[in-house]
This record gives sequence, structure tokens and C-alpha cells, in this order.
Amino acid sequence: MEIIIAEESGLCYGVKRALTTARRTRRTRSGEVRTLGELIHNPRVVADLAAAGIGSAEDPADVRTGTVIIRSHGVSPEVYRRLRRRKIAIVDATCPIVQNIQRLVAALARRGREVVIVGHREPPETMGLLGYSRGRGVVVEDEAQARRLPFRKSRAVLAQSTHDLEAFQRVVAALIERTRDLAVHNTICDSTRTRQKAAAELAGRVDAMFVVGGRRSSNTARLYEISKRIQPRTFFIENAAQITPAMLRGTRTIGIAGGASTPPEAVQEAVDAIERSFERNSTRE
Repeated sequence: MEIIIAEESGLCYGVKRALTTARRTRRTRSGEVRTLGELIHNPRVVADLAAAGIGSAEDPADVRTGTVIIRSHGVSPEVYRRLRRRKIAIVDATCPIVQNIQRLVAALARRGREVVIVGHREPPETMGLLGYSRGRGVVVEDEAQARRLPFRKSRAVLAQSTHDLEAFQRVVAALIERTRDLAVHNTICDSTRTRQKAAAELAGRVDAMFVVGGRRSSNTARLYEISKRIQPRTFFIENAAQITPAMLRGTRTIGIAGGASTPPEAVQEAVDAIERSFERNSTRE
């Protein structure tokens, strides 16, 4: 039995930066310290932060005192304004890559262009980007939705930072047919592209694939979708306790990929659980 961990598995730079910022803020600020929404989409990390005295609030209206940490996904300009009006201290842990995309959206909107954001509508990053678009933003999830857009003389297209590159390219191809002058901005971060490529390559040479990460994590969901297209025996798990003997039956090589918000300990625990399961089965045989 062989277990192979995909390259770049585990916490990305933006997530590490957000965690460092949150912990430093708790050490240096008095009073309540809360993140606006989950700092990153991983139940284990959120629980660890809560144990360290860093809570979370889903809505700015729920924060009345203390310090608010803006999560790595970013928020809209209106959220900053609401917090400042109420004189809430703000510590910004938005990923620098997301900040660059926010500035791009704002610049394109100022020029009067329709801005097509390729991604899923629910993730906080997408909602934040829409807030920078001055009402000119349109979220498109897939090629089919892109083909339903009206023809435009001019528009721009960019992507949620954690989106699937192949899916983004299909949307761009569809928009070319619906736009005379299309400005294409590939804003998928390098770390995401590297992870997706590594997961795809690994899925093609193993008997089963495990993608480890929070269910609400967009980047982890993309890894799962990409791997599943290549290796049907791909399993999305949040923790090692979800691994069952049935998932491992008939396998000799197993791949593991961790999302950008997955702590390395969670990946290692998955490895340990798989090894223990094989050892138990070997003993019985």
C-alpha cells in the first residue's frame, strides 16, 4: 500500500497570514476580538480560534464593541463603512491576492464596463467582489450561464481566486461569442492553480483519492470536483474519522490532497488513519 500526498497540500500563504494576524491581534488587543464570519472555512481551525478567545460574528450588526478581524476572503466596501460608522476597530486580514482582485473590479467598474465574475455566488469572496463593482458586477457560475448573457459591445471577465481554471476558460470561450471587446483577467491565484494541477495529476495515478478540508471551503470543493472528474473514487472528508474501510477496499495506491485552509495535522491524521486501517485488515488476513 502506498499513500501519496499532493504537492502544495495544506495552508496557503493568505490563510497563514490571516491566522498569524488573528493570533497577534488577540495577544495585543484588550476586549472582545471577533472575526467577521469564519476566518477560514475549516471547523477545526475555527474551534481552535474560539478556544484562544477569538470568536466570530456573521453580521456587522452583531458587533458592538472590541475589534473585528476581516477574514481572508475579504468583504465589500459597505461592510467597512458600517463598522467605521459604529467606531469598531478593524484589523484587515484579507488575502493580498483577493485585495488585488478587489482593486481590479473597482477600476473596471469606474471605466463603465460590465464585470463578469466567474465563481459561485455564495462564497464570501464573491460577495465582497460584487461590492466593489458599483452595480456592474455579474456572477457567472458556468459556461451555460455565460451563454445566456446578452450580447455586449464591451465587458471584462475575471475569476474568484480559488476557481477551477478549466471552468474559467470555458466561460471565457462562451463570452467571446457574446462580446465584441472582451478583456480577460485570469485572477486565479498561482497557489490555487498549482494545487489543482497537482491534485489532477495525482488523481490520474491512484486507486482512490481523499480531499481533506472544510465543507464550506470553495478551494477545497474545487479540488474535489477536479479530482472526481478524473478518479471516480474521490472522497471529500473534513477529518480522518470519516474514513471507512469501504473507501479503501481494493486499493493499493491512495492520494491525499488538502485544501488551502486545511491544517497539515489534518492531512497527516488522514494518512495515519489509512495506515491503521490497512494494518488491521492485514492482521485479520
